[in-house]
Amino acid sequence: MDHHIIVLIREDLRIHDHPALYKASQEGKVIPLYILDEGTSQFPTGEAKKWWLNQNLASFQTTLQSINGKLWIDKGKVEEILPKWVKRTNARAVYWNRVYEPNIHERDRALAHSLSSEGIEVQTFEGMLLLPPWKIRKEDDTPYKVYSAFYRAFRKEHIPKPVPPIKQMDVPHLDDEGLSIKDLGLLPPVPWYGIMESIWDPGEEAAIKRFHSFIKKRIQDYAEGRDFPSEGGHSSLSPYLALGVISVRRIFHILIELENKPVESFIKQLIWREFSYAVLLHFPQSSTSPINEKFEYFRWESEEDQWTKWTQGRTGYPIVDAGMRELWATGFMHNRVRMIVASFLTKHLLIPWQRGSQWFMDTLIDADLANNSMGWQWVAGSGFDSSPYFRIFNPTLQSEKFDRDGTYIRMWVPELNEVPNRYIHAPSNAPSDVLNNANVSLGADYPYPIVDHKASRERALQHYNEIK
Repeated sequence: MDHHIIVLIREDLRIHDHPALYKASQEGKVIPLYILDEGTSQFPTGEAKKWWLNQNLASFQTTLQSINGKLWIDKGKVEEILPKWVKRTNARAVYWNRVYEPNIHERDRALAHSLSSEGIEVQTFEGMLLLPPWKIRKEDDTPYKVYSAFYRAFRKEHIPKPVPPIKQMDVPHLDDEGLSIKDLGLLPPVPWYGIMESIWDPGEEAAIKRFHSFIKKRIQDYAEGRDFPSEGGHSSLSPYLALGVISVRRIFHILIELENKPVESFIKQLIWREFSYAVLLHFPQSSTSPINEKFEYFRWESEEDQWTKWTQGRTGYPIVDAGMRELWATGFMHNRVRMIVASFLTKHLLIPWQRGSQWFMDTLIDADLANNSMGWQWVAGSGFDSSPYFRIFNPTLQSEKFDRDGTYIRMWVPELNEVPNRYIHAPSNAPSDVLNNANVSLGADYPYPIVDHKASRERALQHYNEIK
């Protein structure tokens, strides 16, 4: 009888460096199975992420077919659906690459235990990170809380080489075809995603192409260039990493073999991602609660009107509004701008970071629980190794520094197109004749600032002093 192995597919939609799929394809007939589980944090809540998942599932399905494979699809609770597939297919083994989001990690461990007790062989692999998140620990066996120390320890470790791409796969003939991607209902009834479609090509071939183009054209200037949102100096790989469409180990090993290229500042970003996962694993509450417990007592505000204006990019601070509109249109936001808009929400508006974090999870196509929680706690000053709370970005100065001539602002806030560079960062400071010449009527075409920077800064520091 054929040896059937189910490979549970999750955020690893690729055939290069896919340890679970590779091992299974060496050992028997493979049943790659994707189960959409609405009850977990892996289920995309936002329309943009659903669209991105839909596109990449379709691309992965095509890739599998090109090596004689097939993707089976189902939906429901993994702990209920998977055992049914095991029985239905007479599978002798179940393999998967580990996922570290706390609720899924716990469920997977319980599932592995119950399948093993039924005589099913379970094997799990590292397919998401460079190293498992429990690997890097201090000498006293406690987890690191400071990134720079984590990074130094991490760089001393040997990073395993990626496994080879799968060339050929043997799949069984099953009576049960499962569901189609369309049955998952990931696409919205109204196809509003035209801009995203024009920017983001799904699939591992596109991801690998994007990575090689980054190495060729932009890595040289990455250390400085990545801070300027209009210059496209970032790698744009995060949406692909978020769904495992490209392997981080493959990226790492290609980078360290590059001669005469300044790769370390990009490697630091990859290791920051590892640090985020280590923090999430050791402190699972960090996605919803402040790591620094003092912040449990922080006095937040809840101005719904201000919240709405922030989400819509109508705050009267052009750099903030540009970022929020870029996010809405493309499912992405430049990293420097993410810091500016997050600081504005938590410090100028005193709206809890958890709301901002959830908004990002709902709207970003690269939404990743560990990275997202870490970023928001860092800005809010409540996480490990955070930006100190009293470091309050002045959005206008940030804008002048990183978008000098207003190119990024004009791209996303076109009503300010004709405002001269001198006033583009703070149109409310422009004389009325300048605004008239630029066809801008404040309060009608573009809002007045919803808060005053100086007063907001003082209010934020006053709230912080209460918990200090």
